[in-house]
Amino acid sequence: MKTGGKKKAVTASATGGFRADLPLASRPMPRAWAVFKTAWGWMGLAASPRGIAAIVLPHPTKCAALTVLSRLEARRKGASENPSRLTSHVSRVTESRLRRARAQMVSFLAGRRQTLAFPVDFTGGTPFQTRVWRTIRAVPYGQVRSYKWVATRVGGARYARAVGLALGANPVPLIVPCHRVIAADGSLGGFSGGLPIKRRLLALEGTLPRTGRSG
Repeated sequence: MKTGGKKKAVTASATGGFRADLPLASRPMPRAWAVFKTAWGWMGLAASPRGIAAIVLPHPTKCAALTVLSRLEARRKGASENPSRLTSHVSRVTESRLRRARAQMVSFLAGRRQTLAFPVDFTGGTPFQTRVWRTIRAVPYGQVRSYKWVATRVGGARYARAVGLALGANPVPLIVPCHRVIAADGSLGGFSGGLPIKRRLLALEGTLPRTGRSG
C-alpha cells in the first residue's frame, strides 16, 4: 500500500484489531490508536473526535505499550460515539491530532517542552472524575499540590480519598499531570503508572527534592 512517503505508525480502530500497515490518516473509525517510541520507552495514544482519550505511559517494549492500550480501549468501547455519524470527521482530524500529541510528549519527556496543549476527551469519566481531572490539569509545570488541595476545589477536604481514586482512573496522564499531586506530608502518595515513573517525572520538573522520596 502506498503512503506517499509518510512514516507509518501502529494504529487500530476502536472496533477492529491492531494494524501496523496503515498511516494514521487511513483510520476510518471514530477512535484511532498509535504506539510510538520516546526517550523513556514506548507510549500509546488513543484519539476520538473530541481529543486525546487515552495515554499509556512509557513501557520498555512496544508489545507492552500495545497490550495496555488495547486493554484500555476494550473497556471504553461502549462509550464510543456512533461510527456512522462520525467517520468522515475523524478521517480529517485524527492524523494531525495524534501526531501533534505524540510530538509534544516526545519533547516533554526529552526535557525540551514544559507544556502540553492538545484537546482531551473526558467523556469516559464521571462528572466528579472530570472535575478532578480538570482541576489537576491546571497545576503548572514544576509545581506540586496535595490531595487535600485538589479535594477542597472539587467539593471539600473530605473528598481527599475520592480524589485519589479519580487520579487512579486518569486516562490521560501527563496532559492531566496527576504526578504533580502528592501527600500532605510531602511523600509521593500513589501513581497509576508506578512510583518510579512518578519520581522520574518530578525529577524532570525539578520538584522531587521538595517531596519525600519513599512515597
